[in-house]
Amino acid sequence: MEDDAPVIYGLEFQARALTSQTAETDAIRFLVGTQSLKFENQIHIIDFDDENNMINKSVLLHDAGEIWHISGSPADKAVLTTCYNKTSESRVLTCAAVWRMPPEWESGSHESPDDSSNNPQTLELLCHLDNTAHGSVACVLWEPMGDGKRVISLAENHVLLWDLQESSTKATISSSTTLEGKGQLKFTAGKWSPHHNSTQLATANDTAIRGWDLRSMSQIYCIENAHGQLVRDLDFNPNKQYYLASCGDDCKVKFWDVRHINEPVKCLEEHSHWVWSVRYNHSHDQLLLTGSSDSRVILSNMVSISSEPFGHLVDDDELSDNEESQQEDKVKEPLQDSIIATYEEHEDSVYAVEWSAADPWLFASLSYDGRLVINRVPRALKYRILL
Repeated sequence: MEDDAPVIYGLEFQARALTSQTAETDAIRFLVGTQSLKFENQIHIIDFDDENNMINKSVLLHDAGEIWHISGSPADKAVLTTCYNKTSESRVLTCAAVWRMPPEWESGSHESPDDSSNNPQTLELLCHLDNTAHGSVACVLWEPMGDGKRVISLAENHVLLWDLQESSTKATISSSTTLEGKGQLKFTAGKWSPHHNSTQLATANDTAIRGWDLRSMSQIYCIENAHGQLVRDLDFNPNKQYYLASCGDDCKVKFWDVRHINEPVKCLEEHSHWVWSVRYNHSHDQLLLTGSSDSRVILSNMVSISSEPFGHLVDDDELSDNEESQQEDKVKEPLQDSIIATYEEHEDSVYAVEWSAADPWLFASLSYDGRLVINRVPRALKYRILL
């Protein structure tokens, strides 16, 4: 019997990096990276057991430093990237690397949970993705639905496209571009579009959002003042190729059609502090998650700008003549957008929200105090969307 109650897990370390494991579609699995100055940093592999409503965890050591960003390969569930802090010559740089989980971590670590925490395995370094010439790395993006051989890193004002070779043990820059101009040119976030044969990228720097064509490494569009303050995160609608969501320090979540960039299509103002994370549901694009420094996670139903604005799409062929005339009398109105739920299980800034890659109705959120919360879309809404 599935239950709508949240499941809470405490990491005992501060944390801000969360991802769902996209290459693993059987298990509901999230990866969390810690930020500890005193202790060795860790990656917690969180497996959610849906039937018993409980969490199983495994811990891997990440000796390289505090983790700022984490992302799993879309093709190999044992491979991931992290961006982490490293002090070199008395300045702190954020570096990036590709890692492999040791083959043993899955076998037996769940049976005695104490054992894996006391005696954790260490990640195996496959290759570095930074050339200190480019400065600190904000994030690493895997090619969506790709074969795990192409990644992009955003470092300061550089976009670097890498080819991973020899089982990801070697990385070479295949193309790159640099953001030129006045003002704060440091990238804060980016998203590789799943549309257009993976040839497009969106980036955020300061208050601007830019689109790039990765074939020519040239800018396609620029939304100059997308937000009143810093843009923190972006996500593409998985079903509508020109639609993009953004969030930022002006407490707003905005939705854009990148063909018409003068005005957002829609704007949400439900959070009372900086919004750090925005995520479209992978299957049902009306469902949108946001996480904020107001310690709240909000699940919104943005149905009017989704791929099914009238709810269930009716095929014209299915209607008889008689029904058709009745149908015309009722002019179809787009369904109303609404806030489905506000989740208050966190007591600190929520830096990341992620949908499960295995279960479209399940999501995780992570706050800075190391609290990970797993929640489900309310059952009533789930059935309304499905039926």
